[in-house]
Amino acid sequence: MTRPEPLLTPRSARVKQARRLAARAQRTDRREFLVEGPHAVHEALRCIGTVREVFLTAAAAQRHPQLQAVGMGQDIPCHVVSDAVVAALSDTVSPQGVVARCGFLDISARQLLGAAPCLITVLVDSRDPGNVGTVIRTADAAGSDGAILAGHSVDAYNPKAVRASVGSIFHLPLAVADDVDVVLESVRDAGLRLIAADGAGSTSLDEAVESGVLAQPTAWLFGNEAWGLPDRVRTRADAVVGVPIYGRAESLNLAAAAALCLYASARAQRQPGGCRRR
Repeated sequence: MTRPEPLLTPRSARVKQARRLAARAQRTDRREFLVEGPHAVHEALRCIGTVREVFLTAAAAQRHPQLQAVGMGQDIPCHVVSDAVVAALSDTVSPQGVVARCGFLDISARQLLGAAPCLITVLVDSRDPGNVGTVIRTADAAGSDGAILAGHSVDAYNPKAVRASVGSIFHLPLAVADDVDVVLESVRDAGLRLIAADGAGSTSLDEAVESGVLAQPTAWLFGNEAWGLPDRVRTRADAVVGVPIYGRAESLNLAAAAALCLYASARAQRQPGGCRRR
């Protein structure tokens, strides 16, 4: 195929269209978002059918020739652009020279839960995009079978969330659902235990591991960074588990607590008798 003409100005109509995706309303309406950086764009290109077009500077094209080669091999327009164009599209102070326009990735909660998952990550009213992206990355690393953003959680396609996921948003099945009660009911109907993570939990994470409960199909529930899970969510959980604090810190942030909880489940489920060893 022929190489697209360079787009050298932020005033280009195509560039303006992409820039509008900085607004959540535009992302939601068009079901598209931007991803930047060579690693994240590479992961996006591996997710066939996701990338709509790629913008990269001449210097980035020289440093990462595989991006343009893979993109053009999939008939994806790859535009060589000026630094000013990438700066206009980027959400960072020091852009890395590569930006891709991608289609939304989320599936329905019903579809996610219909795949007989062993470990699901549920974020309820989580509002910090950096934390949400980091939890998506951690869930991916821990082998979670998917994540559900429930209630009034931040947009998963917020630039900070996408960047914090470091490409994991293209690996981990993701669902978005407004009705938390429906999510909890659907998760339980799928045969998973609801485990609420809460600093004041009546069961410690160590006790949960020793009891064997984490070896079974589990959905971890994580709440808002400031006030945690709503009471109506905690009361519906099969267990409320807290990460023990051995030092003087008041608490752990959402991403750190999620990492400990998800990895505890990941290890338990891979032990003899765990749901991943059957």
